[in-house]
Amino acid sequence: MSKNIKRVSVVQAGSDPFNTTKTLSKFSDFLSDAKAAKSQLAVFPEAFVGGYPKGVDFGVRVGSRNDAGRELFRLYSDNAVELGSPAYEALSEAVAANEVATVVGVIERKGATLYCSTFSFERDGSLLGVHRKLVPTAMERLIWGQGDGSDLPVMDSSAGRLVSAICWENYMPLLRSYYYNSNPDFYCVSTVDDRPVWLPTMQTIALESRAFVLSACQYLERGMISLDDDQFDAVQGNASDTALISGGSCIIAPSGEVLAGPEFGKEVILTTEVDLNDRTRGKFDLDVAGHYARPDVFELKANVGVQRNVEEDR
Repeated sequence: MSKNIKRVSVVQAGSDPFNTTKTLSKFSDFLSDAKAAKSQLAVFPEAFVGGYPKGVDFGVRVGSRNDAGRELFRLYSDNAVELGSPAYEALSEAVAANEVATVVGVIERKGATLYCSTFSFERDGSLLGVHRKLVPTAMERLIWGQGDGSDLPVMDSSAGRLVSAICWENYMPLLRSYYYNSNPDFYCVSTVDDRPVWLPTMQTIALESRAFVLSACQYLERGMISLDDDQFDAVQGNASDTALISGGSCIIAPSGEVLAGPEFGKEVILTTEVDLNDRTRGKFDLDVAGHYARPDVFELKANVGVQRNVEEDR
């Protein structure tokens, strides 16, 4: 097989926000499926490890919070993953055991704040980079903090050059422009956006970037969540087969062609073979960071330094 031919997968699956141990086992099982499919790169959904608690309000109203919501947040925080923790090591070991480069959505605990992050691993389980969502969307801001410019890694892996964008970050034109400038082979998207309009969004990004777009969305049913209705009262309904997140995962070529998906209504892994030479073919008539740019007219400045609350002079 040519070095430019790669096999890639997106994993569409849901997880319990309150049982990370169970999720880690599920993560390992899907990676085994990716290995069996001979994939070199697998992308998992937003908040796959740590969970996406869609449909609950954590007891918040404008100007008030209640005790039940605080306790639900405590349970959620207890299932988040810290870098270097046993749960983090379990992720790394599962990647190494299956030898598949991996991008996985994780609810990360850093200090006392939670972040919606992606951890990207090389096939040997080493960490390539951490991306923290820059702007949590709407009520997500109640439970997650904001990443900064240092959380935008461009990662060279055995599968190719990777960038990671989470859910509605993909509607941030300047973030996209920043990533396009790095010339990625794979624009990796972890999401929970299951709307039909998500597919044309991914096609647009593929066309703009001339990269392969790998979009992995959760498929989550209420019955996958372990808490009872008193603690987790989903607005969509609490019947065990109620779909809280419906899927829509897909893989898109640099031409905008849909190579796999979108799939809805079930857990599934989508795998396809891609030719990285298609990226160069596409750049022939559109390179938004090269011959199709006008830096004399438009300029983007990016602050990629670490932002600190306290700077100590010693």
